[in-house]
Amino acid sequence: MPRPIAVTVGEPAGIGPDLCIALADSPWVDRLVIVGDPRTLEARAERLGRPLQWSEYATDSPAARRLEGGLQILPVQLPQPGACGTPHPANARSLLAALECATDGCRRGLFAALVTGPLQKSVINDAGIAFSGHTEFLAQLLSAPRPVMLLVAGPFRVALASTHLALRDVPDYLTRARLRGVLEVLHNDLQAKFQIERPKILVCGLNPHAGEQGHLGREEIDVIAPVIQEMRDRGLDVRGPLPADTAFTPNAGPADAILAMFHDQGLPVLKYAGFGRAVNVTLGLPIVRTSVDHGTALDIAGTGKADSGSMLAAVELAATLGDA
Repeated sequence: MPRPIAVTVGEPAGIGPDLCIALADSPWVDRLVIVGDPRTLEARAERLGRPLQWSEYATDSPAARRLEGGLQILPVQLPQPGACGTPHPANARSLLAALECATDGCRRGLFAALVTGPLQKSVINDAGIAFSGHTEFLAQLLSAPRPVMLLVAGPFRVALASTHLALRDVPDYLTRARLRGVLEVLHNDLQAKFQIERPKILVCGLNPHAGEQGHLGREEIDVIAPVIQEMRDRGLDVRGPLPADTAFTPNAGPADAILAMFHDQGLPVLKYAGFGRAVNVTLGLPIVRTSVDHGTALDIAGTGKADSGSMLAAVELAATLGDA
C-alpha cells in the first residue's frame, strides 16, 4: 500500500473541519490521516448533520485498519472547542503543534506528503507568535533556505518571487541573489517533482510595462534582466522580463510556469482561472506540501456551504507528487 497522506485541519473556527469531514466520502479516504482535534471534527460533523466515524491512527502501526467509511485521525487536542466563526488565540500553539507533528511524519517517511488546511494568521499573531504563513513556517521548520510558493490550476502554474510582504517592501526584497535562488528552486522542482524535463519559465517584470526601458522603474534593468540572462547562460529556458499584463496571455507563448514578482501580481490571475480547484504547492522543501487556494472562510464555517473542490485537488496533487 502507498504511504498515507497527512492532512492538517487548520483553523477550527473556519471551514477546515468541514473540508476534512467531506474527505470521508472522497476516493482518497483510505490514504488519508487527519491531524487535528477529534472533538472539533465530531462537533462539526454533528452540526453539519452527518455522523462521523473515525479511528485513531497509530504511527507505530501504520497498517492498522480504519473503520469502514470513516477517517483515520492522529489526535492533537485543542484547549478551546472550535466555535464556528470565532477563532481563539489559546488554540494557536496546538495548531502549530499539529503542523509540526504532520511535518515530522513526512520528514521521517511515515507520510508521503502533507496537505494543509487554512490557518487564520491573525489569531496566531494575536497569541504572541510571529506567523506570516505556512510557507515561511515550514521552511524554518525544515531548514529550507529558499521556499517558493507555486499555485497550480490544471496545467497553469504561477510561482511567486516574494510572498507575504507589504507592497512597499517588494522592490528592496528583490535582489539578484534572491531572484536567482527562486528561479533555481522553480526550475529544479519542476524537473524533480513535476517530471518536466526542460521547464519553460516566463518571468514578469515588477513595474508596469516591465519598466518601459527604465522610465517606470529600473528593477527590470538592474535586477531581473541580468538574472534571466545568467539563467539562460546556464542553459535554463527562462524568458523575460515581460509585462505582467502580457505574460498571462497566449501571446506570451507556451510556459510550464510563470514567475510573478509579488503576491497580488500573480495570484489574482491564477485564482480567476481556477478558483475552487487551484492548489498551493511549496517548492524548495525536502517534503511534498500542498494546500487549498483559499482562506478560513469563517463566515460560512459549519453552514454546509464550503466547497471542497480545492481540498480534493490538493490531495490529488499531493498523491501524484508524493508518489513520483
